[in-house]
Amino acid sequence: MSDPETRQRPANDHQGTATASGVTPHLTTKDALAAVKFYKAAFGAELVFCQMAEDEKRVLHAHLVINGGSVFLHDDFPEYRGGTPAPAPASIALHMQVDDVDAWWTRATRAGAEIAMPLADMFWGDRYGQIKDPWGYVWSLAATATSKKIDNGDTA
Repeated sequence: MSDPETRQRPANDHQGTATASGVTPHLTTKDALAAVKFYKAAFGAELVFCQMAEDEKRVLHAHLVINGGSVFLHDDFPEYRGGTPAPAPASIALHMQVDDVDAWWTRATRAGAEIAMPLADMFWGDRYGQIKDPWGYVWSLAATATSKKIDNGDTA
C-alpha cells in the first residue's frame, strides 16, 4: 500500500476523530480505494480509518467522515456469499444538508458524479438535487433557502 492514508491500522485506532452513531451507511463497492479517493474529491471526505484485507488489494473496512457524519465502506467479498457479487444499490439515497449546495454540487460533478436530478429551487424551500456516484449510489444535496414563500404569500 503506497498511499499513506490507506495504511493498515489497528482495529481500535480511529485517531480520536468522529465515531459512528445513530444510523451509519455502510457501502459495498468494487474498488473501495478508488471510492475513498472519489469521496474525498467530490465531498471533501476525511479518511478516519482503513483496514486492508489479507490480500492487500481490497478494503476490509474504511471509515470516512463526510459533512460531519460517518460513512463506512468496503470492497465486495463475493467469496463470503457463495461467489455471488453484491447487488447494485437500489431504493436508497444518501442525503446531505449543506450550507452552500452549489459549491458542493460543482465539486461533486467535477469529480465525476453523474446528475440524476438537476439542482433546482424546490417548492418546499430547499435548493435540492441528486447525483449518482461511480458505484451507483445516489446522493441528494440540499441547502435551506434563507426565505421561502408560503401559501398566503408571506415570506418565512
